[in-house]
Amino acid sequence: MNNGLAMANIKFVKENKEVVAADGANLREKMLQNGIDLYTFTGKMMNCGGYGQCGTCIVQIVEGMENLSPRTEVENRKLKKKPQNYRLACQTLVNGPVIVATKP
Repeated sequence: MNNGLAMANIKFVKENKEVVAADGANLREKMLQNGIDLYTFTGKMMNCGGYGQCGTCIVQIVEGMENLSPRTEVENRKLKKKPQNYRLACQTLVNGPVIVATKP
């Protein structure tokens, strides 16, 4: 590893794209920086800007759940009826390799 910085590769299955992030990177920010389409049409209009209020930035974690920050209280509320591998991108910090499916 160079300069002691760990890197986390994020692979997006539907887009067939892989991006590199520093450990602790916010998933939503990395997606936006790399032009990964995060929102459905409604989400584009209604998203809260990354505060966990709207619940429109849902992603499905295909692999690497153990490399993510734990679900927040906000996520537990918003994703109550969703599978455990669904996350809100704005609430998720990436600490290692992960594979993500957008707009599940």
